[in-house]
Amino acid sequence: MPERPTIDMDSWTCPVPLRDSPTVVMGHGGGGTLSAELVEHLFLPAFGDAAQAELGDSAVLDVGPGRLAFSTDSFVVKPLFFPGGSIGDLAVNGTVNDLAMSGARPLFLSTAFILEEGTPLRDIGRVAAAMGAAASVAGVRLVTGDTKVVDAGHGDGIYVNTAGVGVLDEGVDIRATRAAVGDVVIVSGPIGVHGVAVLSCREGLQFGTTVESDSAALNGLVAAMLATGADVHVLRDPTRGGLAASLNEIARAGRVGVELVERDLPVPEGVANACSLLGLDPLYVANEGKLVAFVPPAEAEQVLAAMQAHELGKEAVVIGRCVEAHPGMVVTRTGLGGTRVVDLPLGEQLPRIC
Repeated sequence: MPERPTIDMDSWTCPVPLRDSPTVVMGHGGGGTLSAELVEHLFLPAFGDAAQAELGDSAVLDVGPGRLAFSTDSFVVKPLFFPGGSIGDLAVNGTVNDLAMSGARPLFLSTAFILEEGTPLRDIGRVAAAMGAAASVAGVRLVTGDTKVVDAGHGDGIYVNTAGVGVLDEGVDIRATRAAVGDVVIVSGPIGVHGVAVLSCREGLQFGTTVESDSAALNGLVAAMLATGADVHVLRDPTRGGLAASLNEIARAGRVGVELVERDLPVPEGVANACSLLGLDPLYVANEGKLVAFVPPAEAEQVLAAMQAHELGKEAVVIGRCVEAHPGMVVTRTGLGGTRVVDLPLGEQLPRIC
């Protein structure tokens, strides 16, 4: 009888990280439940009184006669270059969007690089050029930065950190706690595109059509929405954890229920094919050039029209509403007339997408 192979159980990894893990797991960076627990149970207690109570992708700061928005983000996407973009434009657009989601006009960004020894200068040049081009399109200036180099084998080519500063006009008040029963939920275009674009490049997969990242700066679209004079309650760019994570965070912060209509969700064919093949849910796949808005019903039509008149919002659609039932929970009405719960993801279906 042949000798049985030795099984090394210590090398096994669980696809869903254990909640009581004593070490960092990939899910802690996924924007879902594990990320929230890391902030709530580790960082906030450690920061103590120094932490601001209302944490978001950007902070609105009262500086006397006016208000500033401030944000910071780090980018570790793999690969560095993917269909429709690179870590360079992603870094600029991501920070610009975090500021814009508070209703701010982004003005200045810092840029910090952690470079791995041995990374081709040609690649670094491509990333830097992409950042400059993206900043020009977004109308922001890159005003300060830093560069560090780590030993070969201790990085992944290039990591980028950006921080941004913007200003808020008088009367603008956009935050998740303002979500209200009756609000119309609008998404600015097709979802799940960025995550599938990165995955296809990373794994060499084909889904019947080329899927390109939707990476874009959304401050112009937000400005067009606010120019209508509508009282936009909430804005969010659904990046890590996808639309599902953003909607759950808003529902819990506003203490409202969110009800989506499944047939109204804008899922492009390439994304649908990829998710069907890989067993993914498009609601949980990352976006980098889309926003979701919560708008009072009386003003939803004019906001939607303004979005559809803008290049980055021409495919905007209504996908649901805020309801009084099941506060803090997101549900979807299916084509068969039933409902399913869209919960906050535990970790991230597709790690290293931003």
